[in-house]
Amino acid sequence: MSRAFVNEDNAAAQADQPVERQVSAQPNYVTPAGLAQLQVKLAEVQNLLNEQSAKGELADKQRQADLERDWRYFNQRLQSAQLVVPASSTDKVQIGAWVTFADEQGNEQRVQLVGEDQADAASGLINWGSPLGRALLGAQVGDEVLWKRPAGDWVIEVLSIEIG
Repeated sequence: MSRAFVNEDNAAAQADQPVERQVSAQPNYVTPAGLAQLQVKLAEVQNLLNEQSAKGELADKQRQADLERDWRYFNQRLQSAQLVVPASSTDKVQIGAWVTFADEQGNEQRVQLVGEDQADAASGLINWGSPLGRALLGAQVGDEVLWKRPAGDWVIEVLSIEIG
């Protein structure tokens, strides 16, 4: 198509629209702490959106569009949240449980399986649907499980399970 037929105003407006945040296809299991975090985040975004709206014509339109996108995302995540009741048993690894495991070199690591939005690997909070989370889910103390990692598969041994 010739550039003469392109509506530059429409093209510019479409370029300014924020890309929607991706929502995974896995079930949205959340721990009680994860549910509370989602509620707080949605409230924060709503407050920021209200502040932008109150500015009327002086509002930062791009910031407002970004906040609206984030509001849609967190609202959808909150609506689809499936609260996982904390485990009452340490017989097997469940969402919300803290797990200590050792790798093939004997290095120990402690992680908690949590929902996608609560995950923070630096804090030891691992998404239950991640390769490590899937390897640990359902395992029992003493089990050796295969952790399928992009850098190569590892066999890890579950050393302990604690209620979150």
